[in-house]
Amino acid sequence: MTETELPHVTVAAIVERDGRYLLVEEHTPQGLRLNNPAGHLEPGEDLLRAVARETLEETAHPFRPTALLGVYQSQGARAGRHVHYVRFAFTGELGAQQAGRTLDEGIVRTVWMTLEELRASRSRHRSPSVLQCALDHASGVRWPLSLLHADAAARQDAAGAP
Repeated sequence: MTETELPHVTVAAIVERDGRYLLVEEHTPQGLRLNNPAGHLEPGEDLLRAVARETLEETAHPFRPTALLGVYQSQGARAGRHVHYVRFAFTGELGAQQAGRTLDEGIVRTVWMTLEELRASRSRHRSPSVLQCALDHASGVRWPLSLLHADAAARQDAAGAP
């Protein structure tokens, strides 16, 4: 198996308020798509730091994961190649928006959508996991964060501090 065939590990924040789910609208090679605040695990990060970082970068809101929602597999294409994704989705607490913070490159805006709106917009979702994560959240799925274990190297920040 070559490096390009290895699965891409991603994280996603599933946040619900008043019956609406937080999404980002983003530019992709397939056009403007809807996604949960999500992104790739980076070297030197554990999953919890990754989801907090990605959520802040894409929404300008701090995020504190409180439960694992699930692990989702999907497939897609990237730069003309077949790609396998493994997504760790978390639910948690969303902090106040940080005024003046710019959103990550490619992110157009944040939007809040009901489950019905999510179902109706399926053709615009970045992946099938967008709706499935919201459905699982709405059904009450939650797993304790204690299921996750990371060795010391994975718990270091970019500067190398534990």
